[in-house]
Amino acid sequence: MDLLEAIVLGVVQGLTEFLPISSSGHLILVPWLLGWPDPGKVFDVALHFGTLVALLGYYWQTWLHLLLHDHRRLGLILLGSVPGGVVGLVGSTYIEEHFGRPEQIGVALIVFGVLLYLIDRYGKKTRDSDEFGWRDALLIGSAQALALFPGVSRSGITITTALALGFRRESAATFSFLLATPITGGAVLWAARKLLQSGIAPDERLPFLAGVLVSGVVGVLAIHALVRYVRSHSYTPFVVYRVIAGLAVLLLVAIGR
Repeated sequence: MDLLEAIVLGVVQGLTEFLPISSSGHLILVPWLLGWPDPGKVFDVALHFGTLVALLGYYWQTWLHLLLHDHRRLGLILLGSVPGGVVGLVGSTYIEEHFGRPEQIGVALIVFGVLLYLIDRYGKKTRDSDEFGWRDALLIGSAQALALFPGVSRSGITITTALALGFRRESAATFSFLLATPITGGAVLWAARKLLQSGIAPDERLPFLAGVLVSGVVGVLAIHALVRYVRSHSYTPFVVYRVIAGLAVLLLVAIGR
C-alpha cells in the first residue's frame, strides 16, 4: 500500500465508522472501485486504532465521569457490548469468508438505509440518555452484532434500534458512539495480537501511521458533525446516500464491473 491509498482509506474509515453508512462496506467497495489491492490486516488494525483514539479523545470526559461516578451507566455500556463481542468471536471468520461481495453490500446499504428512514420518520423520539436501562442496552447491543455484515453499519444499526426504542436522535447517536468504544477496543486488541508478535514491516510503517492519524482526525470531526447535525435534523440525507450508493453498486455488478 502506498501513502496515497493509506490517506484515502483513512478518510473513508474516519467518516464511515461514525456516519450511519457502513465503514466495513466502504473499505471493501473503495478498493474494488479503484482497483486497489486488499489493504490487509495490518492496515485494518491501523484504521480501527485511529477511530478508537477518536472515540476516546472525543468522549474522554464522559468516560472519566462513567468510571468515577456513573457505574450504572458504565455497566449498561459494557452489557451492551457483550452480544457483539460474542458473535464476533464465534462468527467473524465465517462472515468474512461468506459475506462482503459488492452485491451483498449494495443490498445491505439499501435495506438497512430504508429501515433507518422508516424508524427515524415514525419513531416517538421522546426518551433521553438518562432513561437507558438494561433492556435497551441488550437490544441495542444485540443489534450491534449485525454490523459484522459489511454494508449494515455499526452506527447505523445501533442508532436505528435506539430510535425504535423511542430515544431522541442525539441520545441515540451518543449511546451508539459510547457503545462502540469497548467493542472497537476489543476488536483492535484481538486483531493486533499477531501484529504485536511479528511487528510491522518497514515499508508498512508510514502507511500504518498515516492510517492511524487520518482516521483518528477525520473520526473526531465526523462524531462532532453528526452529533450537532442530528440535534435539529433527521437522518434522511444518509438514507438517500445509502440507497443511491447501493443501487450504483448493484448496477456496476450487473454490467460486469
